[in-house]
Formats: sequence, C-alpha cells, structure tokens
Amino acid sequence: MKLSFSLIIPVFNRPDEIRELLESLLHQSYDESYEIVIVEDGSLNTSKNVIEDYKEKLNINYLFKNNTGPGDSRNYGMRRAGGNYFIILDSDCIIPVNYLENVATSLNTKYVDCFGGPDAAHHTFSNVQKAINYAMTSILTTGGIRGNRKAVDKFQPRSFNMGISKEAFEASGGFGNIHPGEDPDLSMRLWEKGYETKLIREAFVYHKRRISFNKFFSQVKKFGKVRPILNKWHKGSSRIFYWFPSLFCLGLIISLLLLVIGRGRYPWPGILYAVYFAFIFLDALLKNKNLVVAFLSIIAVIIQFFGYGYGFLKSAILVNFSKSKPQEIFPELFFRQI
Repeated sequence: MKLSFSLIIPVFNRPDEIRELLESLLHQSYDESYEIVIVEDGSLNTSKNVIEDYKEKLNINYLFKNNTGPGDSRNYGMRRAGGNYFIILDSDCIIPVNYLENVATSLNTKYVDCFGGPDAAHHTFSNVQKAINYAMTSILTTGGIRGNRKAVDKFQPRSFNMGISKEAFEASGGFGNIHPGEDPDLSMRLWEKGYETKLIREAFVYHKRRISFNKFFSQVKKFGKVRPILNKWHKGSSRIFYWFPSLFCLGLIISLLLLVIGRGRYPWPGILYAVYFAFIFLDALLKNKNLVVAFLSIIAVIIQFFGYGYGFLKSAILVNFSKSKPQEIFPELFFRQI
C-alpha cells in the first residue's frame, strides 16, 4: 500500500503555536505530497490569519467546528481527510526536519496500523518547559514508557505524536470523549480488534507541554484520575506500576513525619528519598547541561508524582467503590460529542 499522509491537528485558541508548527513543516525532507488538516475547535482567538500566511506554501485543509474537545476534533478531521494514514499532532509541537521521512521509512519497513513517537525539549524552550519535559520522559520518573526506551508493557501511543491508518480509525470509531486518556483508550480498543501498535523512536517531536507548574499539576492530576477509569473499562489493563506515584508520595510524607516526630531517630527513609532526588538532579544536569533546569526538574518530578498520585488514588477509590458512573463522578473529564 502506498502511504498517503494526512496530518490532523486540533487547535483551540492557540494561533501562535500553529504558526510555529507550520513553519517547522515547511522544512520537511519528505519528498512526497501530504495534507495538513487543521481543526479549529470552537476557538474565539482563531488561527485563520496564520493559515492565510501558509496556504500557498503548504497543502492545508482548514476546518472550523463547535468546541467538543481534542478527541472529537481529531475524529472530525480524520473523517474529512483525504489520506489513507493519519498523523495526529498537538498544536504545541515543533516538527523536526526528518520526521515524516522517518515515519514513512519505518512503516514501509514494518507496517502497523498505529504508531507513536517520543517527545523532546527544543533548545528554545523555557527552563520550566525543559524541566517538565524531563519529568515526563526520564527513565527515573516514568520508566521510559513514553518512548525513550522499550516500554514495560505494550506501547500506547500518545496523541501529541501518533499515527493511525484510515482502516483502523474506521474500525475503532476513533477517539472517545474522555480527556485526557482518549489515546490509551483508543490503543486498547485497537488491540482488542487485533491491530498492532509500535514505537518509532526516530519520529520524535519537540513538545512544549504546559508553560507553568500550576498548569502542569492540573494536567497530571487529570492523568491520574483517568487511569482507574480506563482500568475499569478495559479488563486486564490494570498494572501495579500505576500505583507507584501514590505510594511514592505516601512514603515521602511518612519519611518527613518520621524525621520530625522521631527527632532524627529514623533517618533512613528520608535519606533514600534524598539519594533519589540527587540522582534526578545529576541526570537532569547531564541531559540539559543547565543547573537551573536540573533544580527545576526536582520540583517538576515532585509535582508530577503528587498530582498524578493524588488524582489516581482519589479516582481509584471513587470509581471502584461508588455506584455512580465515571462520567457522573468526574464530569470535567468528558466532552460531549457531535
């Protein structure tokens, strides 16, 4: 099958991000034609003027719809795309020059109906963005399951950098209305239908993520809330390591209490945590060559673990012991679909 790519990019009130993304696509080494489908998800601050600047340089299909969330917007774009393989990107990504070429090479070598790629920090990112990127991608924090090494389980592509064939999209119905969590939900439904997923390590993007620690905390807390819901929807998907952030935080609190209440008589738990954070500092320093980023990485890791751990523990209790549906317990995690 000859690959025909359609890039699906939902956007909500972020025209500056779209400009950066489109500018990066101007320089792709891929020598085949491809389509860019930008779905404006009910934005008030639209990307229309940005699209006008690039419509003569790139093959852009610009669509506007009511606000129903990123998952439904991706489905909306894929239903109207002309390609036979959809590449889904977030609007806050910058695309390396060899990205499409690397995707095509990998799929032509070993075809799968769904793939994902890693993310990295661009040199122009702020120190906070680099620290957040470290926390989200380091083997010392997430175990590398977001694409920097072989996953501890079957690889679940993430929708900031993900590809899916038209056939698999039509068979699965695309993304559900949960957000976040729509991407692992789709991966598990694809597996249930017999489709394979894989990681393409060379197909990385520069992903800006959240630009402040407050926004990052809100984001990872939602990630934590979503996982018990997915575990309930997809029997057999629960894994012990999903509990690690919650247990890490409980252990950190207990170690601090022992230091205070025990007046230094029980230092070992606290020492173990201090050693771990020292490794985080040194590893982040080696990767970023920046003392400020290394220090901020410790803060980002703590925020990530406490945000995710709290969200996961709360959701695990409510979802498993309440008679209400997840949509009733956490309505903020669900968009209506059109």
